[in-house]
Amino acid sequence: MRLARQWSLSALLLAAVIPLLGAAQSKLAAVGPDGRLHYTAYTAQGDMLPDFSHCGYGGGGVPLPVAAVRVTLEPHAGDSDDAPRMQKAIDEVSALPLGTDGLRGAVLLQRGTYRCGTTLHIRASGVVLRGEGDGERGTSLIAAYAKPEPLIQVGGKAGPKAHAKSIEVTDAYVPVGANSLTVENAKDFAVGQTVFVIRRGNAAWIAETGMDHITPRPTDPKSTKQWSPFDLKFDRVVTAIAGNLLTFDAPVGCAIDRRWGGGAVQRYDDPDRIERCGVESLRALSAYDKAKTAVQDKVLTEVDEEHATWLVGFGAVKNAWARHLTTDKFAHGPAVLQAAAKWVTVEDCAGRAPVSLITGGRRYTYNIQGAQLVLVQRCYADEARHAFVFGSRVAGPNVFLDCRAEHNHATSEPHERWSVAGLYDNVESDLALQDRQWMGTGHGWSGANYVAWNCRGTLICQQPPTAQNFAIGFTGRRGKDAFSPRSAGWWESEGVPVAPRSLYEQQLQDRLSASR
Repeated sequence: MRLARQWSLSALLLAAVIPLLGAAQSKLAAVGPDGRLHYTAYTAQGDMLPDFSHCGYGGGGVPLPVAAVRVTLEPHAGDSDDAPRMQKAIDEVSALPLGTDGLRGAVLLQRGTYRCGTTLHIRASGVVLRGEGDGERGTSLIAAYAKPEPLIQVGGKAGPKAHAKSIEVTDAYVPVGANSLTVENAKDFAVGQTVFVIRRGNAAWIAETGMDHITPRPTDPKSTKQWSPFDLKFDRVVTAIAGNLLTFDAPVGCAIDRRWGGGAVQRYDDPDRIERCGVESLRALSAYDKAKTAVQDKVLTEVDEEHATWLVGFGAVKNAWARHLTTDKFAHGPAVLQAAAKWVTVEDCAGRAPVSLITGGRRYTYNIQGAQLVLVQRCYADEARHAFVFGSRVAGPNVFLDCRAEHNHATSEPHERWSVAGLYDNVESDLALQDRQWMGTGHGWSGANYVAWNCRGTLICQQPPTAQNFAIGFTGRRGKDAFSPRSAGWWESEGVPVAPRSLYEQQLQDRLSASR
């Protein structure tokens, strides 16, 4: 954790220095005389950089809570499996009544070492698993099982369930960054309802992007799958209604265009998501078979893959967090954010020395598989393939802020099939926003409407058809496109950081000050 905290200090120093140096400002989001960001559309249809400030616990800008300790465990000597008594303690806290703050309480693992022969599960709202530090003298967990599973699973698999007929959007075009739109009839909607804002991508749109004729992988043509029509579902809350105009708590991250299938709004129920759960102040080591080795990148490497994947898996959960976690020898790293997760903060974590093959599907240290409105900040990765990565068709917005990756084996990136509205904000890594074509099983245009803001390292930034990607204030060198020629994305102030230092932090400050 020392590296992550040093990185945070460096970010603060840079924030103080940039204004003194008279840093450039972006044409798309510049600080005005009032100290607030002022936006300029980058298309004639009104597309603008999205407001990312709603990402994180509580919808952004809400301090992480501190749960009172209800059960305390101490380490036992020997090699016995501690998972049963740890799970029992979690279940005991899970059975307590919720407090007025939405918390039941914390299980405290006193400093020392605990062996876990199975995955631990948090299945109820308001439960926290806490150690006494992620350093070598803190609380250490050993994932002692030979299965590719997370050590701690928060929430199940079942996500929101649509329960009403979808109502069509009547606007011919809803731009990127918009948080309101018009529907055919708003009579069945109410302020406070949870809804899916649906953006369709029809066959005509797939053809426009070229994703219906991806060049097959030369070595295995049958592995390349052409795209078929799909929906992006933005998980939102209705905040205002005026006639048939609906306003939502966060913007859409991909334009809703009648030419490409239009869109709709649909109410949903959310009975299975738990909330206000956290995992904090722990160090974890994955046991593995040290006899399994192979030469990779000309180095003899340990490659066992039948062992723990991530320290924490976030499933059907909202308003959750992971903080002050360190992993060693896991196949991936500290956290995976699965499709049903929403409003999650992961902060001050470090993933080191992963053990796996160095090839596809491995070493995704911080993986946003399908979650929305996630904030990953001040986190570190070492020896990753895709350190800060997004999965397929992630609706966003999501944010990586003040993060750093070293000794990369591949790029941090939206990884496949049109994930949208991700922000890399002051991230130091090898980054790529590009068409991956036949890579994987036909990943194609992996990300759209992504923003790299004041990032450092290497960067590929291409423009996908019907959308855009942004490199603003990047310092470093341009990476080599995986496939070319491709249109360049929006490059601005290359080699010179822009003000504000952090897009996310300025957007958050603007929103919170406006609500006071």
